[in-house]
Amino acid sequence: MPRLLTSAEIARQLAELDGWAGDTKALQRTVEAADFPTAIRIVDRVAEVAEEMNHHPDIDIRWRTLHFTLVTHSAGGVTQYDVELARRIDEIVREHPLA
Repeated sequence: MPRLLTSAEIARQLAELDGWAGDTKALQRTVEAADFPTAIRIVDRVAEVAEEMNHHPDIDIRWRTLHFTLVTHSAGGVTQYDVELARRIDEIVREHPLA
């Protein structure tokens, strides 16, 4: 099982991420895509990466606004897996037009 990150570890790594916030319980980011089809393309690509990593985010889709929540449920909080997935989501988001 992956190790839970400390508050200090999370704070340090959040500073390197684009638009993420969070604590030891979860990491969150909201993205507003240029339009609904772009939002779905982002979600589709995130789904592919999540399957590759075998680590799946919670995603709430509201028209063109996407809310991502990352937590390692089996560990009961934030692990390095969540930080790595956040980095991958940042890469994907940068490839798409935003509002």
